Amino acid sequence: MVPRLPRPSAPSAPSTPTASGRRAARATGMGAALIAVAVMLTGCFGPTPDGGELGDGDFADDGCTSVVVATSSEKVNMLDALADAFKESPQHEQLDECATVRPINVSSGDATRFLTAGGDWPDDDTRRWPTMWSPASTVWTDRVAAAASPSLVGEPESFTHTPVVFGVPETMAKALGWPGTEIGIADFEALCQDPQGWASVGKPLWGSFKISKTNPNTSTTGLSAILMQSYEASGKTSDLTAEDVAAAAEFSRVFEECVIHYGDTTGKVLTRLYDETQNGAGGSGYVSAVALEETSLLNYNQGNPDSHTVQPGETLTPPKEKLVAVYPSGGSMWSDNPITVLGADWVTDVQATAGAAFAAFLQTDAAQEILPDYGFRPLDGAAPLGELFTTEYGVDPAGPAVTLPKPAVDVVSAAIDQWTQIRKPSSVLEVIDISGSMDEAIGDGRSKLDGAIEGAQSTLGHFRASDEVGVWAFTTGVESEAGQNIVVLRDVEPLASDRESVDASLDDLRFAHRDGTPLYDAIAAAYDEMIARAEPGRINAIVLLSDGQDTDSSISLDSLVARIGASAREGGDEAPVRIFPIAYGEGADTAALQRIAEATGGQWFDASDAAKIDLVFASVINNF
Repeated sequence: MVPRLPRPSAPSAPSTPTASGRRAARATGMGAALIAVAVMLTGCFGPTPDGGELGDGDFADDGCTSVVVATSSEKVNMLDALADAFKESPQHEQLDECATVRPINVSSGDATRFLTAGGDWPDDDTRRWPTMWSPASTVWTDRVAAAASPSLVGEPESFTHTPVVFGVPETMAKALGWPGTEIGIADFEALCQDPQGWASVGKPLWGSFKISKTNPNTSTTGLSAILMQSYEASGKTSDLTAEDVAAAAEFSRVFEECVIHYGDTTGKVLTRLYDETQNGAGGSGYVSAVALEETSLLNYNQGNPDSHTVQPGETLTPPKEKLVAVYPSGGSMWSDNPITVLGADWVTDVQATAGAAFAAFLQTDAAQEILPDYGFRPLDGAAPLGELFTTEYGVDPAGPAVTLPKPAVDVVSAAIDQWTQIRKPSSVLEVIDISGSMDEAIGDGRSKLDGAIEGAQSTLGHFRASDEVGVWAFTTGVESEAGQNIVVLRDVEPLASDRESVDASLDDLRFAHRDGTPLYDAIAAAYDEMIARAEPGRINAIVLLSDGQDTDSSISLDSLVARIGASAREGGDEAPVRIFPIAYGEGADTAALQRIAEATGGQWFDASDAAKIDLVFASVINNF
């Protein structure tokens, strides 16, 4: 079933949140004291919208109470269909005035940061401030309740669920004995540890075993995966403790060594895999297994790798090779997808009443029957699942055989703290455009260069002392040991205790000479530098920021792409260098930057709204 497009909807005037007349639910006492802890646990940098801006498009006023639902991307399509059905339900009929439910895409981890930080929702348009929240798991609502206030998250109640699985290209899964052989996380860990990689199972041409996982600070699947690793190492299927997590450190460290890079969303990883598969490069060369929710795998196999809202007339093309769901033999955690009316002070009584009616509707048979059409399982395990839940789409309706329960909040916190220490180390070169156009204002009292500097500075807290970090800037008319048109602010070396000096060096860019844009030459030089020093045990990457077109390079785009693409193919399996470009402002050459990212297996990021550069930098850095 092709998901439907959300209807335009809008708040009526009385229902628009305002600074006055709000219902207060501020964190106090111990809750307020824990805010700093929650912010630390959910990431040490600013919020990063999942999949773009916090709301898409304007809300046309339809005269009904607006009920905005902040939800993870994979549920937007389904919640829109449920919102349509709600309009015809008895629960809606009992309201004093009509209500329009509108889902917006905000990742679970990001919403957690927004809510625990206190203050208003970070969107200039108050019409997009949520009445309700539906993260992928009650893990997130538990953390907000502990760090801010239980009243802020109300009474979350699950309305659907989906297991966390590993999506493996079908050919690779068969080489591991799928579907007849049970496969566990320990089997993946063994392949990670074996220097022969795929050769250990008779497939030497496939190279090393590569895993893709999302960052547990922002992603439910990333968080579930690290907890599942601890369950596997402990041999338990329940009652996981912080001590069990600590004992699993070495097992998880080895598992993390196989990670190609961390992403902030599963959709970005799946989009890259889909593009590789469709273009004939063989997606299995990019990744061997992806930790994801079953519903995301179903979307991928239908041709919707990023789980976007399907537009009218849009045709989905299934991938040339599907992913099959490996339900780990040691068990899977489930994303239990709660929904709740927020106790935030911007939610009006009318909105809260309408939200409660929608939450009640989601528990009804009429709502539960809609869920399987969108790749989600009803609460009743005996309910029919429909045509999507078949081997044709890569899933087993009987899986998983073992369900792993959600651990206590302190155990979750221990797992995230451990991951911060044992995650795969990184070697990152940040390359910043300082051409003349970077002096342009971005509308918030800052120039583009100010935003770039502050965005880069905000990433430093993410890196450990052992991570390698370098910073270059480029424009015409300058020279350094790295070559013409490049300024070396910091060589790529362990960050150690050097954060303050790097911070000061970035500040110095405000006074730097600024002229032309030798974009391609700078990329070529940075790539050569990183290839020469790339290590197999690190995530080797270039983060590139540019706001314009190339104007002054000696190398063409085609030549650059051919050069870095050939290097990526020749011996790049063990220590690849991936480029993550940020297209900064409306003048950035997005097509060129996308080609450059794809040539190296990286991802490009859209910062066309230059005022949001801080958020985009944070999204990029989630990969490391």
